[in-house]
Amino acid sequence: MSIDTKWIAGAALLICALLLPTAPTSAATLDDVKAKGFVACGVNHGLPGFSSNDEKGNWRGFDADICRGLAAAIFGDVKKVKFVPLTATERFTALQSGEVDILSRNTTWTMTRDTALGLHFAGVTYYDGQGFMVHKKLGIESVLELSGATICTQSGTTTEMNVDDFFGAKKMPFKLVTFDKTEETVQAYEAGQCDAFTSDASQLYSFRLKLAKPEDHIVLPEIISKEPLGPVVRQGDDQWFNLVKWTVFALIDAEELGVTSTNTGEMRSSTNPAVKRLLGVQGDLGRKLGLDNDWAVRLIQAVGNYGEIFDRNVGKGSQLNIARGINKLWSNGGILYAPPLR
Repeated sequence: MSIDTKWIAGAALLICALLLPTAPTSAATLDDVKAKGFVACGVNHGLPGFSSNDEKGNWRGFDADICRGLAAAIFGDVKKVKFVPLTATERFTALQSGEVDILSRNTTWTMTRDTALGLHFAGVTYYDGQGFMVHKKLGIESVLELSGATICTQSGTTTEMNVDDFFGAKKMPFKLVTFDKTEETVQAYEAGQCDAFTSDASQLYSFRLKLAKPEDHIVLPEIISKEPLGPVVRQGDDQWFNLVKWTVFALIDAEELGVTSTNTGEMRSSTNPAVKRLLGVQGDLGRKLGLDNDWAVRLIQAVGNYGEIFDRNVGKGSQLNIARGINKLWSNGGILYAPPLR
């Protein structure tokens, strides 16, 4: 029996076409959010300074404020957010499946996450780096003294690969112990199951607050990685991606322009064109995002500008008291920089 080679070639091309990844389709997330009346926001289970809930169930923190600000921009109401606590291993699946509209959960922007997972990072809200915390009684003052140490960390994060890379390059043996949840990792470290605890440096300062005797633990000075943290959305919906992205940028630009949570009314009479565009006095930037032109006013009045959010949650006005460092505005010696609103 003869076989039609043209048919085989055609069938092969069809199979290849079916197996190739297709371009993401458009999805009207903003319309869905408006219809249900809230933003579904994926957050950490409990990371003081970034996302944690109090005894009344109110979520607070840097990452939580991004979602609260987004809700204010859309609805004029910071309460129109449904916070969904997620583990590190759950977070991407929850976003991909549509369980949450945005992931604002101390998540590091990497190439793999930005390409293979079908996700978009909508900017950087906190430039971080991986550090190590140790029991003060061990007398360790440098990461280079951790050769042969047992190290605790949370699974499903970038920290595991970073430890492998750093200790491998230094030819330092180590044992890594991983846990699914933050609480389990903190408890294991405090119980002495490991010599050191590694995570993003900002998280270590947060975790230290949870320990019975925070003063008995120190964060070592070295930073071994780059960890740009920011909100994440699904690919395939440019309108939603743009809205989340420019919400972040508006917070940064507001600080640079001197617009705060308390002076938006006064600043509306500013002669600075950039301030006028930000506050909707001039132009139609809000309409380009699917909102009205007062979107940024609602955003800033609700959560403040970037500097206010930083100071309140993790900076000088918080228990963490983390220095701004490289998270200062570019004009103040940092690397924080946002495109202009025009």
